[in-house]
Amino acid sequence: MKRHVTKIVSIAATVTCAIAFSPVSQSQSKTSGPTDPQIVGIVETANAMDIDYAKLAMSKSKNKEVREFAEQMERDHSTLQKSVQGLASKLGVTPADSGTEASLKAESRGTKAKLDGLKGKAFNKAYIDNEIAFHKQVIDATNSVLIPNAKNQELKGALKQAVPLFQGHLEHAQNVAASLENSHASASGSSY
Repeated sequence: MKRHVTKIVSIAATVTCAIAFSPVSQSQSKTSGPTDPQIVGIVETANAMDIDYAKLAMSKSKNKEVREFAEQMERDHSTLQKSVQGLASKLGVTPADSGTEASLKAESRGTKAKLDGLKGKAFNKAYIDNEIAFHKQVIDATNSVLIPNAKNQELKGALKQAVPLFQGHLEHAQNVAASLENSHASASGSSY
C-alpha cells in the first residue's frame, strides 16, 4: 500500500511539475514570453518551493542520505534565492506575478500536503522522486523558456550559470534514489 501511495505521489509530482511549467510555454509563447520581472518571480517561487521541500525532509526523514541531500537543497537554493534577489535589486527588477508562478504555488501546496502525509521509506522515496521530477522540469523550463525570453543579459547569464547547479542536484537526487532502491532490495531498511 505504501509503495502504491508513493508511486501515486511521484506520478502526481511529475504531472504537476509539467503542468506548472507549461503555462509559460503555452500561454506566453503566443506573445513575447515571460518578462524579466515574471522570470524573476518564477525563479524565486521555484527556489522557495525547493527550500520548503528540503525543510520538510530534514524534519521528517531519518535517512542519512536523504537528510544530507535535503540540507544541500536548502543551502544551495537559499544561496541562489539571495543571488537572484540581489541581481533583481541591482537591475531594478521587481518580481512580477504570472500564471506560472501561481501554478507553482498551487503545486507546492499540494506536494507538501502529500509529502506531509507520508513517513519512513514512503516519505523518503516520494521526496526524492519529487526532487528528480522537479529538477528535470526546472532544467527544461530554464533552458527552453526562461533563458530564451530573458531580455537582460545579466539575468540571462545568471540563468545559464544556474543550469549546471540544477543538473548536479538532479544527478545527486538520482544517486540517492538508486541508493534507496538498493537498500530496499537488500532489505537493509534500518536507516529509514
